Amino acid sequence: MLTPQQLEEFAEYMRSGELEKDFADGCEHDRYYLLEMLEKLMDMGDLADEVSTRVIFKGSLSALLPPQAQQGAAKPAEGQTAKAEADGSAHSLRPAP
Repeated sequence: MLTPQQLEEFAEYMRSGELEKDFADGCEHDRYYLLEMLEKLMDMGDLADEVSTRVIFKGSLSALLPPQAQQGAAKPAEGQTAKAEADGSAHSLRPAP
């Protein structure tokens, strides 16, 4: 598993311009590797957003409901998730564009 320190080091590598320099100076293999890393990082960001939203809102919902209602409220009714995404009422931790 990655540590927060490793993630910060990679973020600094990107912020510093070193990644762009390595890409410009790299052979085809190195460029492919860097692009693959960036693509994987973007995919992981999307996944982290999905998982953190589920974890945070599941915990928040449980805290708001009385104990007897918590058992039935753990999962949304079928079709509600798609409806919420379609009408824009789905929750996300990402700021709106």
